[in-house]
Amino acid sequence: MCGLDGDEEGGPTGDEGTGDEQAQFSALLEDSAEDLYEHAPCGYLSTQLDGRIAKVNATLLNWLGYRRDDLVGRTHFSDLLTVGGRLYHETHFAPLLRMQGEISGIALELKAADGSRLPVLVTSTVKTGSDGQPLLIRTTVVDARDRRAYESELLRAREEADRERDRLQTLASTLQKTLLPPTLVDVPGLEVAAHYHVASVDEVGGDFYDLFPLAGGTWGLFLGDVCGKGAAAAAVTSLARYTLRAAAVYDPDPAAVLGNLNTVLNHEYNGTDPRFCTVVFGLLTPDPDPDRAGFRITLAGGGHPPALLMRADGTADFLPTPGGQLIGVLPDAEIATTTVHLGPGDTVLLYTDGLTEAHTNATAGGGERYGDDALLDFGRALAPTTASGTISAVRDLLDAFGSGVDDDTAVLSIHAPRPDSEERQ
Repeated sequence: MCGLDGDEEGGPTGDEGTGDEQAQFSALLEDSAEDLYEHAPCGYLSTQLDGRIAKVNATLLNWLGYRRDDLVGRTHFSDLLTVGGRLYHETHFAPLLRMQGEISGIALELKAADGSRLPVLVTSTVKTGSDGQPLLIRTTVVDARDRRAYESELLRAREEADRERDRLQTLASTLQKTLLPPTLVDVPGLEVAAHYHVASVDEVGGDFYDLFPLAGGTWGLFLGDVCGKGAAAAAVTSLARYTLRAAAVYDPDPAAVLGNLNTVLNHEYNGTDPRFCTVVFGLLTPDPDPDRAGFRITLAGGGHPPALLMRADGTADFLPTPGGQLIGVLPDAEIATTTVHLGPGDTVLLYTDGLTEAHTNATAGGGERYGDDALLDFGRALAPTTASGTISAVRDLLDAFGSGVDDDTAVLSIHAPRPDSEERQ
């Protein structure tokens, strides 16, 4: 920083300055007003009210490569502008200047004598006489080449950042799709539907679900939520998904399946960066009683929110799995199971906590969490319903929350249809 006082700046400091220093400093201030005008660090010109140039300083002449006689009395200021600049001058710049008496910081381009263009920032004021009548227009021209270069670089960096963000979003979306089944398989005698709500397109979520056939006419299903987001969570999600499928083939008992997953995660992530998840695993089996239609569903929960059962008679309640612990935290997690009959017209909903922890009014300082009680009321109002009807209603609910859904949400619904005549009613 340049200055005129203080020892560090080398300027005179009152009594501390020598006579020679004072003399040199005084000499610096003896520049004539004309010299200051001619060699100012910015361009100056004065024009008549019709825009004809009456005076121009050496700085601007040097920038543009003109002689003084080329411009003074012969050229209008607008003649120095590019075609676009001239149009802007006639339609905006000049009218505003006449109305306001001044206009500042307008970005234009001037044409140099060699045909090149000089980006500038222009400020003009109207000089008036003692009677208030306009006399002439004074204009200051600032070289904006460095600024234009800076803005171009900034724009280039922003475009590159946008492209990089698009690439990351595409990568995240592609990776997310590999962690979910492309479509749900058809289960004979059941209707199934699912939905994955993405809270942020910039990061891979940790929610996952699947439904797949097992031996003996049974079907396995699971839905879970890995802690965290991003690539690390995606790695755990992939490991959990394939471990659950492999464990179910080996021993389909839900408690045994989650026990196997717990062992794998606890062994793999027991260091300085522990990873865990909440999971519910289910086993669907056609009811063995030939006199009773429907399916038997056995659920094992590992720290996961309870499933919501909506009955054909219009009632609804949670299916708790008490005692279920987070999967991957302890070497031997306690895993609880529950078994219910899914009769004709019954529907069960599995979900991750992105649903119940969503803010009900994101625009009002965050709002309250949706919560378990509200979800239970939602199920009771919805019952009886179908799998597709349940997922559609949940999607509408999530859309209503808008940005209040700050975590990915996975939902999976299973419905035992009534006979066709009853289902249509």
